[in-house]
Amino acid sequence: MKQLIIVTGLSGSGKSIALRALEDSGYYCIDNLPATMLATIADHLDADHKRIAISIDSRSIAIETLPVHINQLKSKNIDVQVLFLESNVETLVKRFSETRRKHPLSKDAITLAESIALERDLLGGLGSLGHVIDTSYLSANTLRGWVKEVVSIEHAGLTLLFTSFGFKHGIPLDADFVFDVRCLPNPHYDPALRDLTGRDEKVQDFLKDHATVTDMMHDIRNYVEKWLPCFVLDNRSYLTVAIGCTGGQHRSVFLVEQLSQYFKDKQKVLTRHRELKLDQELK
Repeated sequence: MKQLIIVTGLSGSGKSIALRALEDSGYYCIDNLPATMLATIADHLDADHKRIAISIDSRSIAIETLPVHINQLKSKNIDVQVLFLESNVETLVKRFSETRRKHPLSKDAITLAESIALERDLLGGLGSLGHVIDTSYLSANTLRGWVKEVVSIEHAGLTLLFTSFGFKHGIPLDADFVFDVRCLPNPHYDPALRDLTGRDEKVQDFLKDHATVTDMMHDIRNYVEKWLPCFVLDNRSYLTVAIGCTGGQHRSVFLVEQLSQYFKDKQKVLTRHRELKLDQELK
């Protein structure tokens, strides 16, 4: 099937990095295309270019018509996917300040933060068209990996995404459900476990020994299992379940791993750990 991926979202959220990741994955990429030209580009999907990725930002002509164009393309049996990149204001301000780039909507009369707020309003509900990725605390390498992971899976039906995070870094902007597990026993206070993660066997054994951890896991599992069919019937492409502890290293990682393992035979599942990164943040 012919495939078209649209990369959009806030300026400074990593759209260029996402587009390069798609190019590395074999997509023919076009940067900053007007929304009105989508149909024209789609006509060029052929044997040589079956997979095209297009970046569309807030400066695009008639950006508000993007949902209409996407529906038209889908009616022509083209697999259209939307990646919407998001980030919080503090991170975006930091990125623009460090790189000394000018925000595309900036004017002499408004501040950088106001330009970001204006763009967020302008893009409105485009995030609901596809998969939202919150890049606030992501490294460039992590974002590239997530983008490649998203486009590599079969997209018929709903994908269930479990992500761990640390509350001290903020709640993920792309979460549909957020569960707070900070009340559970914390391996951080055991010196032998402090530098490990919820993926390590010693941490897993520690958490499995506590009934409260098992109860929490079962409650989250039962909640998701109960309401998942409703989201499938609503024709959702993604459902993101975020589980947070204090630092996003032990408890949340463990629960995400356990829940992903449980649901993987029932649903398409993606697993992410926001705080488990080794390199620097996006710029």
